[in-house]
Amino acid sequence: MFSANTYVERRSKLKSKIKSGILLIPGNEEAPMNYPANSYTYRQDSTFLYYFGLDRDGLFAVIDVDNDKDLIFGYDYTIDDIVWMGPQPKISESAQKVGVSETYPLEKLDEFIKDAKASGRVIHYLPQYRFQNMIRLEKLLGTKSYEINNHRSEEFTIAVIEQRSVKSKEELNEINYALDISYEMNTAAMKLAQPGKKEREIYGALNGIANSMGRGVSFPVICSVHGETLHNHHYDNTLSDGDLLLIDSGAESLLHYASDITRTFPVNGKFTNKQKEIYNIVLSSQLKAIESVKPGIRFREVHLKAAEVIANGLKNLGLMKGDPKEAVANGAHALFFPHGLGHAMGLDVHDLEALGENLVGYDKDTKRSDQFGLAYLRFAKDLQPGYVLTIEPGIYFIPELIDKWKSENKFTEFINYDKVEAYKDFGGIRIEDDIVVTDSGCEVLGNKPIPKTIDEVEKICTE
Repeated sequence: MFSANTYVERRSKLKSKIKSGILLIPGNEEAPMNYPANSYTYRQDSTFLYYFGLDRDGLFAVIDVDNDKDLIFGYDYTIDDIVWMGPQPKISESAQKVGVSETYPLEKLDEFIKDAKASGRVIHYLPQYRFQNMIRLEKLLGTKSYEINNHRSEEFTIAVIEQRSVKSKEELNEINYALDISYEMNTAAMKLAQPGKKEREIYGALNGIANSMGRGVSFPVICSVHGETLHNHHYDNTLSDGDLLLIDSGAESLLHYASDITRTFPVNGKFTNKQKEIYNIVLSSQLKAIESVKPGIRFREVHLKAAEVIANGLKNLGLMKGDPKEAVANGAHALFFPHGLGHAMGLDVHDLEALGENLVGYDKDTKRSDQFGLAYLRFAKDLQPGYVLTIEPGIYFIPELIDKWKSENKFTEFINYDKVEAYKDFGGIRIEDDIVVTDSGCEVLGNKPIPKTIDEVEKICTE
């Protein structure tokens, strides 16, 4: 964990934003897979980690704004627990490491909240994503679990989003470490992928590296020769000569900060000319987006700049036609680039989205579009120094979408469907890096650049 002073300062800053009341931050409990004693790998709630840093189950944190107190409620492990788990620190000992001096048994929380409600104090809580915590809050507050998120505190939610969105130097160090893991994952995959292997062999190796160097993957790995399926979690295909393998993967640092990287590369180590043409359009789009990032620019504008590069590149190949800027304005490019350019990243790989995707990526000056493709842009608002985002354009040839648009004569003034037919078995290409917005532009994160030019990728693939 970070120093105690880091957590004290974070909580102090939060209190300055919320003028009065009690802030409830439940930690996560163990979650069983298929029977109670067989649980998923434990993952603490990210907001709990941000303000209290303790990475264990059974805890509930309270920030008493009115009395400037921070409290942790929970149980010490019993001798039965210790028999199975070994010696464990007491909650009071762990709490001292994050600057909290007041700890209480969990049953005292009911009494604390009851007294607060009787005194008419405002009780704030964040949107909840686990039903177990919704039920815990129902018991404490008397609000039905299915109604809990309808009564979340907007003031508290906005304050947390604003604070967690701007990353400190120590947080960036954690993200860079997660990217060190991503470097090992991606270069290993480029070397391992060969005709005849199964996708799951590469997938398994990636998970092993993430587990051996950090806290495991930051999301389920996408590893597929069918890159045209954006979130493809199928791993049973056999790699064949001429295939492109798309891998979208990330790792968690030891303090749970995420990385998120996509690379697409040839299974046999050499791109075909056709693959090179599409790949270089995607790479040019990504580089243009990175170059465009700076404080004050709206991220939606960066997305549209990247889309224009894609539309122009596809026009040069004869797949699109007309004015690229007009094609993008009308959404014709979304046949090939149907998702958003990127998203916020930090303790969550899609940072803070448990608190509400629109609250994280949009504001009163930036409303979400309902246009196909652009509607999937998770982050659109003005950029600020310290924001960490992904930049991940792509080009995909999705046969079902092509057939649908063609049958509807959709955007025939911009799309050359006869030419597109020859690409329906192409698959998809995505290239993704993680950046931090600086005072004058942005910086691509990572201590070691992960190969992404054609020459760099082919060199690693054939080592």
